[in-house]
Amino acid sequence: MLELDLLLNRFLDHRYAELNPAGRADFERLLGYQDQILQDWLLGQAVPADPALSALVAAIQAAMLQVQQGDLA
Repeated sequence: MLELDLLLNRFLDHRYAELNPAGRADFERLLGYQDQILQDWLLGQAVPADPALSALVAAIQAAMLQVQQGDLA
């Protein structure tokens, strides 16, 4: 899905470098999920059961809000 690609690429560009090695591993795991599941998580329609993935999804959502508010290019 193009929307997911754009959202995840924005996170990669602006926040991925801030992740520790465990966070980067979690991001890799996140990418293994089906697009529909990722979309549900990132749009707040569902929450990952895994606490680490849930925290990462929250970080991606926060970055998305910053972009919408103009805080990130």
